Amino acid sequence: MLAHVWGLMAHPNREWKQIQSERETVTHLYAHHVLLMAAVPVICAFIGTTTVGWRIGDTRLILLSPLDALGAGIAFYITILAAVGLMGNVIYWLARRYSSHPDRRCCIIFAGYVATPMFLAGLVAVYPLVWLCLLAGTIGLCYSAYLLYLGIPAFLGISHEEGFIVTGSTLGIGVLVLEVLLGMTVLLWGYGARWLTGSV
Repeated sequence: MLAHVWGLMAHPNREWKQIQSERETVTHLYAHHVLLMAAVPVICAFIGTTTVGWRIGDTRLILLSPLDALGAGIAFYITILAAVGLMGNVIYWLARRYSSHPDRRCCIIFAGYVATPMFLAGLVAVYPLVWLCLLAGTIGLCYSAYLLYLGIPAFLGISHEEGFIVTGSTLGIGVLVLEVLLGMTVLLWGYGARWLTGSV
């Protein structure tokens, strides 16, 4: 639920235990958290790219029409939703070797909440300066890493000793997924929007 957003940012250890006690389903996670939180960077990027515009290096200002931005935004939104499920499956696969065997449902829910700081970092896309977006993304990634480190024992029940490998591997794969998302963001919001909507 969105009520968990503040808890994860202010007192994550306590919030992980609260989330675990709720035993929610993946459908509930998406309906009450991921679908709403994933909309934050998409809506902010829509506003920023249609009203402020952005530059990549010394190129001309890129300012999208609402129709172009809508096409790019829909593709971006679907990609974010898929990335949460992908990371949940990565965590599930990595955790199978340990004494505690969290199920796939638990791992996807964990991934959805770990991504919360990354979703919030998308707020800066309202004013889409590339360096500002990269800075916010880095801060969001660092806090997501912190939530991952705290949540592996508190939520998944894997000890800190065993969980260190899961944390490192998940972060490595997560950074790769983030780089792909950033690359797609540049393509979709910068150059691909007109192609997606067919308005060349």
